[in-house]
Amino acid sequence: MSEQIMGASVVQSVDNVALLPAYLAAGTAVLVLLADLLVARGRVTLATAAVGSAATALGAVLVGTRGERRTFCVGPDCSYVFGGRAALVAVVVALLTLGVLALSGPLLRAGQSPTGEYCFLLACSMTGGVVLGAAGDLITLIVALETLTLPLYVLVGLRRGSLASAEAAVTFFVVSVVATTLTLLGAALLYAATGGLHLGRIGTLLADRPEVLDLPLTTAAVALILLGLAFKVAAVPFHAWAPATYDGAPLPVAAYLSTASKLGGVVALLAVVQYALPADVTGPVLALLAVLTMTVGNLVALRQRRTVRLLAWSSVAQAGYILAPLGALALASGRTADARTAAYAAAVAYAVFFVVLELAAFAAVVALRPAGADGGMVDDLRGAARRHPWRAAALGLALIGLAGLPPGLAGLFAKVTVVRSLLDGGAGWLAVVVAVNAVIGLAYYLRLTAALWSAPSDGKALASGGAALASGSPARAVDDSALPAGAGARLVGAVPVGVAGGGTPAVAPVRAWTVGVVLAVATAVALLLGFAPQLVLDIAAR
Repeated sequence: MSEQIMGASVVQSVDNVALLPAYLAAGTAVLVLLADLLVARGRVTLATAAVGSAATALGAVLVGTRGERRTFCVGPDCSYVFGGRAALVAVVVALLTLGVLALSGPLLRAGQSPTGEYCFLLACSMTGGVVLGAAGDLITLIVALETLTLPLYVLVGLRRGSLASAEAAVTFFVVSVVATTLTLLGAALLYAATGGLHLGRIGTLLADRPEVLDLPLTTAAVALILLGLAFKVAAVPFHAWAPATYDGAPLPVAAYLSTASKLGGVVALLAVVQYALPADVTGPVLALLAVLTMTVGNLVALRQRRTVRLLAWSSVAQAGYILAPLGALALASGRTADARTAAYAAAVAYAVFFVVLELAAFAAVVALRPAGADGGMVDDLRGAARRHPWRAAALGLALIGLAGLPPGLAGLFAKVTVVRSLLDGGAGWLAVVVAVNAVIGLAYYLRLTAALWSAPSDGKALASGGAALASGSPARAVDDSALPAGAGARLVGAVPVGVAGGGTPAVAPVRAWTVGVVLAVATAVALLLGFAPQLVLDIAAR
């Protein structure tokens, strides 16, 4: 009899419908490998990855509309729970992967990165992101988060002939390994203290036995888990890796790091805080991290002159806004279940709005820069609206949305949602900090937006576009001092330039229809979300 009971507890039913999005994502990685091996044509490999990403997003939508589905369950505890929020995360990650693949077309055609390896690594990372949203225990959560992150170490350094890319990859690898080690150690200590791995079981045990929270072992476990996940979202003071990594990576990879990777870190942190760790313990820590992150990110972004570094520091500041509702839970008096749900939903909704606007911003930078170049300097974009009005307008709209101003209604609604959740929770002082930082952020967002419509500066023949290509592509180095000031020039082996506005030659931007499609779709989605933001908030609350 005991053997039958033991055997029944080991055998678990598997809901293959719930696992369909994960199957599609993992199948995409396998198909990309086969396409690269058997066909050995870059376009076919890239198309295979794109079709697989679209199929994954469609599969997540279909499964998500069928209600919450659970699998790998032991009693009431399940390791994989695919509900509305998991479907939202899976769809966003899959579409972000599709967008980054489209942005990578010019980079891959230029031969700066091997197409097969590039697409395979992106598909593997997408698989981790799809599973992450449905993780119901610490093992699944950490494995999914690392599956999302591990391929990015290679992608950051996959640009041939670029020392900056290799340095960024090493920096990202070292920091992420330390963060992963801390998270794993914290999870092990939490298991030793509670005897549970499922997030819901850990939360129930800590709520029923508050004396466990007073144990030094539990305190160390909570601290290590929060510390490790804070690295993943680039929260201050664990943020130093992000600007250098973003700036050294190829632009499409930087876009993925700033969107899908950031979303993965937020989802992992949210799952642990919502289901496992008590808000009374994590709230003060997250509130402090939120204040430091948004303040330091905005203040340092004011001094940035490189485009990608400015976007990287603004991404750090945006992480602070996402953490604010989570940090306010323990500080609010008279909390209710509805107030906690609203705070969690506000954090998820803000993350979704942010990644859409951030993707639009990076897509516009890719569209305005030469194929294979880095983000260059802010001054390189000066006067871009006079030469490429639609691309510059899309970038301006994304920046205004990130700043939280109309007509970027998605960004405005995101900040209003966060502030409202803080006020409803009784954390008015934190709402004031968010509002003050939003005002500080206006300075650099509007400065970059204004540069797009400003007259190009006189007396410089070429900004950093050609030199950036020399360091990140097979193109030969360009000595801009050797070019005649005020005269047009066409560089052999680099990029064609011409005089714009009577002074600064304009670096010819990338011409690829895939980049234009991503820019148009991301801008359209950002606009539509601004008119129907409650849809995202309702899904995030499930």
